[in-house]
Amino acid sequence: MTKLAALVAGIIFGAGLVISGMTNPDKVQAFLTLNNNWDISLIFVMGSALFVASIGYAISNRRVAPLFADDFHAPVNRVIDQPLLAGSALFGVGWALSGFCPGPAIVGAFTLDARALLFLLAYLMGVLIFEQASARKGSAQAAVDG
Repeated sequence: MTKLAALVAGIIFGAGLVISGMTNPDKVQAFLTLNNNWDISLIFVMGSALFVASIGYAISNRRVAPLFADDFHAPVNRVIDQPLLAGSALFGVGWALSGFCPGPAIVGAFTLDARALLFLLAYLMGVLIFEQASARKGSAQAAVDG
């Protein structure tokens, strides 16, 4: 049942991305570029997403347990540190330059959009580099502690 719920949620999410235009990198870049051709329409997409998410959090806060999992997976870290700020900045720059973030790029990849496929390749390379660096840092820290 958990996998079915995830599949349905993913289909709804992907459909929302397509309907809203978030899978079109030109539209995203027109939103992120403040000039005479600024496209304000994505503010309404983001605002409605925030509204729906806040309803979901309000409902989940009243429940003892989720419907399709053993426990909730809400963010618990409230620390704003250098890795968070650096990652956010890197994400923003990548989004502005490419017009993609991971969700829309996955949807775009299903249409064989070369830009989406290139973005996903670069994204996966970045994830692998981060994981390798984190593993090395963890190994080095364990050696110092041990």
